[in-house]
Amino acid sequence: MRKLKGFLMSLVFTMVLSFSMGATSSANSDDIVDTAVKAGSFNTLAAALEKADLIDALKGEGPFTVFAPTDEAFAKLLSELGVTAEELLAREDLKDILLYHVVSGKVMSTDLTDGMEAATLKGDKVRVSLNPAQINDSNVTTADIEASNGVIHVIDAVLLPVAQESAPPIPKTGNDSIFSYALLAVFAGTATLYFYRRGKAARG
Repeated sequence: MRKLKGFLMSLVFTMVLSFSMGATSSANSDDIVDTAVKAGSFNTLAAALEKADLIDALKGEGPFTVFAPTDEAFAKLLSELGVTAEELLAREDLKDILLYHVVSGKVMSTDLTDGMEAATLKGDKVRVSLNPAQINDSNVTTADIEASNGVIHVIDAVLLPVAQESAPPIPKTGNDSIFSYALLAVFAGTATLYFYRRGKAARG
């Protein structure tokens, strides 16, 4: 009787363990792209990834951390920019915008600290804030959605890289340069005065 009872308990434990492992495996079997598509609220993001030819990359081994804007976040951006979804997907910098949402490695919310910066696959960094949880100025609405090749953190705004404007060349500030500019100014003023007096004399 004891042997039968022990056998039954062992069998039940094995079945429960197998079920639990199967459920965990099933939950994590989808990669980042498939997880986003199945969620149903990242249609614009999925279309953008396809347009920018990044689907295969984010289906790769990774791991990746993706800050995923929802369809509502993209709709807000379209309104702010005054463009259509088609115009947004046609932007030459679309790939850069998307890569600005991806960090190499699996970064869970517990790995984040207030004020830290994380380098994106674009090369620029995003800033992390806590209480409330934010990436740059976007709010993290859902964190730690695990996928087979990384993790997704849902955000309520599209992250846009800061535009790098080319600055005009800075002139030399050494004494030689200052003297040259001063000499040029004196010469220009003298020449102007000379031709003014000459013209005045000719009219007189």
